[in-house]
Amino acid sequence: MTLDDLRTFIAVCRAGSLSAVARDLSCTQSAVSQHVKRLERELGVSLLERRARGVVPTSAGRILQAAASDGIGGIDLAVRRLKEQVRGEGGTVRITTGATSVRHFMAEAVVDFRDRYPHVGLEFQTMSSSRSCFDALAADDLDLAWITLGEAVRGIEQRPVVELPWVLAVRADDPLAGRPRVEPAELAAARLITPPDGSTSRGRLDAWLGELDVALPTVTSVADWDTAVLLAELGLGQAVVPLLPGWRECGPAGLRLVPVPELPPLSVGWAVRRWDALSPLGRAFADTVAGHCAPLGLEPAQGASLAARVRR
Repeated sequence: MTLDDLRTFIAVCRAGSLSAVARDLSCTQSAVSQHVKRLERELGVSLLERRARGVVPTSAGRILQAAASDGIGGIDLAVRRLKEQVRGEGGTVRITTGATSVRHFMAEAVVDFRDRYPHVGLEFQTMSSSRSCFDALAADDLDLAWITLGEAVRGIEQRPVVELPWVLAVRADDPLAGRPRVEPAELAAARLITPPDGSTSRGRLDAWLGELDVALPTVTSVADWDTAVLLAELGLGQAVVPLLPGWRECGPAGLRLVPVPELPPLSVGWAVRRWDALSPLGRAFADTVAGHCAPLGLEPAQGASLAARVRR
């Protein structure tokens, strides 16, 4: 069993395809398969299950994937930092985020951090969901992940930074546009655009509405909040979304953001493998983002007062 065997196996589990990993590694599919077979021979168990559209880890494979991801991620991070120290470089902070997180939460912080640390690099790896960010943080050479906080994930520490109240984005000609607030029960009758099933934010939304005995109708789901409000602007429905920082003073063009104050706010923030092992530069960047987000923090009880700020 070698590190290359484990790295290749983790890559196959994440991609769900031997051929895709072969392309990424510029090698043959047979070479990728040999890495997996070597592990299976040594461990005496089957690690992958072949399906019509690729492969998935078996129960034994999932155990190895989780353990190997934690170990290799930590080794890669340590090796990178040691090499940077030897070369005397300023270093690099590597962050994984959703597609629009930098624009909505980090734009000012990135400029501030660059001014303070001009020789330090920032690298952003875009993921489609918080779950993907967790996986990337555990498996890759990354320092930080910006995520929607959810259930505890083994080997990952989460730290909230800002709370986002929920709003309903509607067109200006929508009957709800002039309302000071929307009740959760009213969402059951709406043509909703929501985060996708399986996402952390959708899971939180469903759980909170379930406690209120509200079931969402068949909805249109999208992978990011910007797309949700765009579809609302185009008239495809009403988007239930968190109130993002850039919308606090002025919402998206052509839309009204009506508060849904009965829903608890959505918490977003940082995830790391271990805070006490985070590099000084990684901690500095995390603190810089948190500092710029601090004025945006809202307690749940303040939700009812949002109407004056988010309605245009």
